[in-house]
Amino acid sequence: MRKNKGAEIVSTLIGEDVVFEGNVSAPESIRVDGTLNGNCECKEQLIVGSSGSIKGDVNARSVRISGKVEGNVYADGKIELLSTGVIEGNISAKSIVIDEGACFDGRCTMTNAEIVSYSNDAV
Repeated sequence: MRKNKGAEIVSTLIGEDVVFEGNVSAPESIRVDGTLNGNCECKEQLIVGSSGSIKGDVNARSVRISGKVEGNVYADGKIELLSTGVIEGNISAKSIVIDEGACFDGRCTMTNAEIVSYSNDAV
């Protein structure tokens, strides 16, 4: 993720009133404040804002969720599920932080290995 004087630079933004149908892949950070119906992959950080929703699997270096993800979440680094966040699916990361008030329904795997994707029917 590029930084500009300490601030994170988001190269792809799905705005609050936007509904995107299909898979998204980006070489840098992505922020979702709208709805993404598809898988999301980025080489840097994925941020799901409090109004954001993803129905699909997520692969990223790090993930911060304040909204809702219905799918599996894989991070090479850290997954942060903030107090307003919801994950309905499995998570896998080196580091996992779940704030009080957050909702998580799935299996959790902490790993030192590279991102390993699960198929949707593997549980």
